[in-house]
Amino acid sequence: MSQIPWWGLPLVAVVFAFAGAAAAHLVAARNKVLLTRERRDRQWYEERKDAYCRLLAAFDRATHKLRAAYEAGEKPPPPLAYVDQVGPALMPVRLLASGPVRSAALAVHLQLERLHGEMNPAGVVGVHPHTHFRELLAQVPLVMQQFEAAVRDELGIVDTPPKPLPSLNGRVRSLSEPDRERR
Repeated sequence: MSQIPWWGLPLVAVVFAFAGAAAAHLVAARNKVLLTRERRDRQWYEERKDAYCRLLAAFDRATHKLRAAYEAGEKPPPPLAYVDQVGPALMPVRLLASGPVRSAALAVHLQLERLHGEMNPAGVVGVHPHTHFRELLAQVPLVMQQFEAAVRDELGIVDTPPKPLPSLNGRVRSLSEPDRERR
């Protein structure tokens, strides 16, 4: 027989019941924290990805309008039209982005804003306004590439080549290799 008195058995049962309930409560709280963290991370990623895609599209539209106006021999659109077009896409990026992404986005914005304004290369001797505009327009894709690289770093986007396709006989073939097995 056990050396535990008859009145101690219910006490032991109550202690173990409380311990089990506390453990179940802690596990449920930990799961809730992990799920909300995952939702916040997913929301963080989606908010930034959407804002960056909208801004890149606005920058691309503005660059296209500048190139079209330049090739047609017309004056570029006024700076206020550019700000009206890009401003709504730029503000969420300024609020949400980290330092490097914000700096890169503002660098592209300043470059495009300079192109929409009056070209005044008076400080550079021997430079014609027409040539100056074309040189600045050629720099826009380079600055946008830096913005895209900063976005890729922040969002953790990694470029990986596609994996080769396995064939039916177990031999691995590349994507560019013609399908000789069907012939």
